[in-house]
Amino acid sequence: MTWHSPSLFWLILPVIIIAGLTYWQRRKKIPTLQFSNLKVLQKVAPSMRSRLMILPLILKTLGLALAVAALARPQTSDTQVKKNVEGIDIMIALDISDSMLIEDMKPNNRLESAKETIQKFVAKRTSDRIGIVIFAGESFTLVPLTLDYELLLSRVAEIQTAQQAHVKDGTAIGVALANAAGRLRDSTAKSRVVIFMTDGENNSGLIDPETGLDVAKGYGVKIYSIGIGKDGPTKIPIFMRDLLGNRKKTYQPFESYVNDDLLARMASETGGKYWRASKEDSLEGVFNEIDRLEKTKIDVSKFTRYNEMFKDYLFWAMVFYLLGWHLGSLWLRRTP
Repeated sequence: MTWHSPSLFWLILPVIIIAGLTYWQRRKKIPTLQFSNLKVLQKVAPSMRSRLMILPLILKTLGLALAVAALARPQTSDTQVKKNVEGIDIMIALDISDSMLIEDMKPNNRLESAKETIQKFVAKRTSDRIGIVIFAGESFTLVPLTLDYELLLSRVAEIQTAQQAHVKDGTAIGVALANAAGRLRDSTAKSRVVIFMTDGENNSGLIDPETGLDVAKGYGVKIYSIGIGKDGPTKIPIFMRDLLGNRKKTYQPFESYVNDDLLARMASETGGKYWRASKEDSLEGVFNEIDRLEKTKIDVSKFTRYNEMFKDYLFWAMVFYLLGWHLGSLWLRRTP
């Protein structure tokens, strides 16, 4: 319960002062009688009527205090909040070619860094549908658009590279882009986004990147593209088994190259943005920026209905005051 005008409670102070002065004046007017020995009178118990002589004053004071409370307008409120959520549909296309095992990104390689960053990104969203497409020499839909974030997080944690998953290696950018954009074809969201992550250039697939880009533009899809890792000579880990069947990791030389021009054009021609995540922790910064750029629109409407409670206070104020006046005028009336 709330009070519309709580400042009016100061009126209780003069009510208490008047009640105190009235009581004090009445005490002064109590008649006295001189008597030679008080021991006899001290044994006489006061009557019930004399004990209750103060009751009319108490009831009137209580009635006036309740009247002041009624003036302060006690209220109860019923608040309803209506949220209109305008979500975003996001498809994440992740390169799982074997080069994603190169160990130049935290926590230990490019793929694990990408997986960890995607999981953090998903955890921040609240009402957006998100899907996952993975690709190497071919492309697969790992999770279609969904609001089941627990499913997304668990499936992302299970992602492996092409060699580990026994799929064709390579980098089919055109196929992956067409696949991710196609998943947004029937989307009714006002904002449809593909986050495209790769550490290489197109070298596989039956659909070239130009065709995949035309598909994305035809569906009104915005592309945020991310080039992962550093260009130049590096080493790629290779897992093999020795004669005893033990799994061993060795390294072989590898030339890493990201087609910045293609990824930048994919973004610019669809109204998106391109980033190069070549530092150990820069990938997380890229996703934080995407999170700021693609905010879910939430309109909050708040309605409050107030119920006035002053009638109850006013009713009991009248009851107590009239009861006090009635008792003071009849049964507890003081005679001059």
